[in-house]
Amino acid sequence: MKILILGAGQVGSTVAESLVGEANDITVVDADALKLQQLQDRLDLRTLTGNASHPSVLEQAGIADCDMLLAVTQSDEVNMLACKLAASLYNTPTRIARIRATEFLERPEVFSADNFCVDFSICPEQILTDYIAKLIEFPEALQVLEFSDKKASLVAVRAFEGGPLVGKPLSFLQTHMPQVDTRVAAIFRKDRAIMPIGETVVEDGDEIFFIAATKNIRSVLREMRRMDKPCKRVMIVGGGNIGRRLARALEHNYQVKLIEYNKKACAKLAEDLTRTLVLHGDGTDEKLMQQEHVDEIDVFCALTNDDENNIMSALLAKQGGARKVISLINRSAYVDLVQGGKIDIALSPAQVTIGSLLAYVRQGDVAAVHSLRRGAAEALELVAHGDRKSSRVVGRRIDEIDLPRGTTIGAIVRGDDVIMGHHDVVIEVGDHVIVFVIDKAMVGKVEKLFQVNPGFL
Repeated sequence: MKILILGAGQVGSTVAESLVGEANDITVVDADALKLQQLQDRLDLRTLTGNASHPSVLEQAGIADCDMLLAVTQSDEVNMLACKLAASLYNTPTRIARIRATEFLERPEVFSADNFCVDFSICPEQILTDYIAKLIEFPEALQVLEFSDKKASLVAVRAFEGGPLVGKPLSFLQTHMPQVDTRVAAIFRKDRAIMPIGETVVEDGDEIFFIAATKNIRSVLREMRRMDKPCKRVMIVGGGNIGRRLARALEHNYQVKLIEYNKKACAKLAEDLTRTLVLHGDGTDEKLMQQEHVDEIDVFCALTNDDENNIMSALLAKQGGARKVISLINRSAYVDLVQGGKIDIALSPAQVTIGSLLAYVRQGDVAAVHSLRRGAAEALELVAHGDRKSSRVVGRRIDEIDLPRGTTIGAIVRGDDVIMGHHDVVIEVGDHVIVFVIDKAMVGKVEKLFQVNPGFL
């Protein structure tokens, strides 16, 4: 597929890195020549320096024969104009735009074929806000990902010494809670993937990914980890787009405090938020933390635009007694460095966002894509089409399917029913199949597996 990416920021570069190794022809456009050079030094792709909304720049980038436009610059207006030009002048088949302003997002008619011709819009800030809100709802989890209109969920937890599962085989889970059907999709032990079988013994520190019907998630979590006390108090550092959105999403169900360094921004936040206590101060000020009783905080979220400040404030909060700390970190090297230490969860905004884009790029009928473990693995929701003659999955038991190495079928959503991916389950046409891919290099093979034979009509 020939893909044109406008914008070489965090989102654009992460998408390019994810797609370049999958036999895609990638071109990236940005006004910053240094960013493009750094990207080209790492990846096998083409770059072009220029204004992403200028027709001449788009033509030089090869928009005339590209299959997809990903407009993910920092400017909503540039992204929308590029989509309009791509549709009107070059008939580009698929056009995706990054949109940040709620003014646009609340008026979907702006993106219609009669206006800016945006096929699909993504708002990274809102995606990240929803993601963090789920982590606060389930404080025991490292990740909470939803599939098939929230009918099924994939949850990651870390096993701990003395926990219910440590030292026991996975088969213990089924015998211990026979009333709830769940399946362990994968285990990561010291960054090494382990294919789970019934005899696999869980060890302290293992990162366990399990899938279940969303209504059963709490029951399964209770077996995976001793449930912590319910989350009531949340502290947020940083009142930017993400911090403000998160406070607004949480303030009616939790006691929320928000610390913002900019005094004018504090005044505006105090006007916009009805139940959040807005404080003017520095998130790395230890005395302020103590004064605001950080030791009583259930979840602490460091969400400023500065990675170093986020790391420091999260560490101070943890040292001060906060139960769980989450830090927003843009640099992937920092994420790998601090994840799993004193900082409970290190979030990469680009990695959280990328799944929404990948669902449109993947081959076949892909309903959802979630990036896991900082992009090393993926969970895909694929729709099964065809029949036994035209498809390699429809009409077959799961143990009959030739799955690529490191791939497991976690669950199947059939109508309103969530069916665990046990070996004797037969896949039917229209099933939404949730596939866990430990090795991202195998994603292309998984997509081909679910594609219908060209002779099928």
